[in-house]
Amino acid sequence: MTEPTEWELGTLDDVLEHVDVRNNDKSVDLVLSVTEGRGVVPQTEVFSKRIATEDTSKYKVLQPLDIAWNPYLLWTGAVGQWLGDSAGVTSPVYPVFRAREGQDARFWGLVLESGVLTPYFDRHAIGSIVRRRRTTMPVFVKAPTFVPPLMVQEGIVEVIGAVDAQIAALDTEAGTLKAVLRRRRADLITDDAVESVRAEYAFDFSTGVRRTPDRATGPYMTPYLRSANVGYGTLDLSDILEMNFDPAERKKFSLQYGDVVVSEGSASANAVGMPAMWRDEIPGPVCTQMTLLRLRALQGVCVPEFVFHWSMWAYESRAFLEVAGGTNIKHISAKRAKGMAVRLPSLDRQREIAAELDAMDSALAATRAAAVRLRAVRVALLSGLLDRTIDIESAELEI
Repeated sequence: MTEPTEWELGTLDDVLEHVDVRNNDKSVDLVLSVTEGRGVVPQTEVFSKRIATEDTSKYKVLQPLDIAWNPYLLWTGAVGQWLGDSAGVTSPVYPVFRAREGQDARFWGLVLESGVLTPYFDRHAIGSIVRRRRTTMPVFVKAPTFVPPLMVQEGIVEVIGAVDAQIAALDTEAGTLKAVLRRRRADLITDDAVESVRAEYAFDFSTGVRRTPDRATGPYMTPYLRSANVGYGTLDLSDILEMNFDPAERKKFSLQYGDVVVSEGSASANAVGMPAMWRDEIPGPVCTQMTLLRLRALQGVCVPEFVFHWSMWAYESRAFLEVAGGTNIKHISAKRAKGMAVRLPSLDRQREIAAELDAMDSALAATRAAAVRLRAVRVALLSGLLDRTIDIESAELEI
């Protein structure tokens, strides 16, 4: 960090004070976690269930804008500021700090959040086990930092706060669009006025092949999709694997444009039935592993886009789980899936339904993309404000 005009060189000890308030009377129920990347968040947002002990009397109390860090993972960025409206408690092993008088608490939360001090913490972490390298209290409080005047701190907080408000608005809009899309999809796909047929009379079902050691090499190495590549209506093709499919298998198992792939089995109920459409994203033959169920529109009966939205509805309504067997690891039974009811309108009506839902999906994707871009802008803006390559006046003009 280059030294800026009017900013004084100091340490975190100059701007933060250590506080150690325990939940002795157990009056605070909200349990918080200190995470890498997300900062301080309610534990329920990190884990599917509460993992804190029932007796939280020894847990440390965080008031709004208090800062906490994980001594074993600070070197990876496990530090954050509690931005909730009321007090919470966190692990007894996490040190808690509060801004000293004359300092803007949110500004120092932004400094630590930005990662500008992470290299310092990384250099001074002690321990031979990588994931248990520890940062001591003296190292933390002696971390060097430039201290701007309070007025400058408040100006930076105001600028970043304005960007955060825009991001929050986009996130809210995306949440609303998603809820509306799901309701509309359910209305259109389950229209009682439309006659239903068994799914096997609308789609062709098939599964891929099992990955075995003998397929790891061979003359016909072919990309293939697996459950890990299927997200919520999308495909992640960043880690495509290959295995050997002979020519006959390629012909049988290769995906065609418009095929819908469904995650057939998973230890997580949330992943079972998750669908995505194949749109020839990779040239040449691409096959599937046994963990995927492939749905293909029967020609003259269905259009692929309708199959996709039906599959999305089946996932969102948990209808796929109704045809999934197993206790620990759920698997969709293709035999049972063939018996699922499909409200099947005319081909023209299917296209109309798909077009309406696609438009809503595109609006949702655009809103999410705008939020992603704005988050990237925020990171660059905060970095520039902290190293004074961007001044507050210029930043205010940009937003």
